[in-house]
Amino acid sequence: MGSFSIWHWLIVLLIVIMVFGTKKLRNLGGDLGGAVKGFKDGMKDGSAPAAEDKPAAPAAAVSTDKNTIDVEVKNKS
Repeated sequence: MGSFSIWHWLIVLLIVIMVFGTKKLRNLGGDLGGAVKGFKDGMKDGSAPAAEDKPAAPAAAVSTDKNTIDVEVKNKS
């Protein structure tokens, strides 16, 4: 019961290619590479120190972010 030889790994690789196909394996490799790249970019952004602490913007300020919805809360009397 030793380690697998190169022939064992080639047979396993051949079976995997026959089951999944080369196109699906290529897509899987591309997705995995994109995920690793995104993770590395996220780690770079997370380790950058903040330039300065800015105070919170006033409620009446206009946001330039298109994904932000500006709302005003009113209490019922």
